[in-house]
Amino acid sequence: MRHVIGVFLAVIMAGVLFFAGGWGYLRVLRLPAPAGSLSGLPAGGGSLLSNHAVLIAFGALLGTGLLAGILIAVPWISPLASGLPGLMLLAWTGLYLARVHRAVALIPLRNRAFGTGFEAMLIDGVLAAAGLAMIIPMFVPSRWRRKVQEPAGYQPYYGTSAPSGGSSVLLSSDWAETAPLERPPGESDDYGYH
Repeated sequence: MRHVIGVFLAVIMAGVLFFAGGWGYLRVLRLPAPAGSLSGLPAGGGSLLSNHAVLIAFGALLGTGLLAGILIAVPWISPLASGLPGLMLLAWTGLYLARVHRAVALIPLRNRAFGTGFEAMLIDGVLAAAGLAMIIPMFVPSRWRRKVQEPAGYQPYYGTSAPSGGSSVLLSSDWAETAPLERPPGESDDYGYH
């Protein structure tokens, strides 16, 4: 069930990456530089905090990164949640390297800000870097297994045979009750000592 939810979260992550990430990246990438600015930097190299459109674009990028980070870092979330979109991004980047026109033609809504921003992330290599980070949980074996909750009062048995009377071997935290093993007279241990 956990992995089914992971596939559902992967679809959500892919949608957030395409729509919010693509739109935010395009807005941040094309920050307006004032006419006649010598530095060519947005806001003439000053503060962008007064520009609400820029803050919303940064918020969209931060939200996308936060969701990806949660899906990557939280151990009880299936690795499919971040791994499937990461594999898609790496495959798209590989297709871009092999056939640029085909990779760009597959981007949906290219005439909208979402598609244009996604294309810009593909061309700039942002999708490749994000894809590499997103597949890391797929290589952590503990992320594929669910932790089993032990019932209350459970005490593991570490003996070699089933417990029976006084011959069982249990590991105990109270070593005061332990006594040395007594051997019958004339019997030696594995090392030849009596």
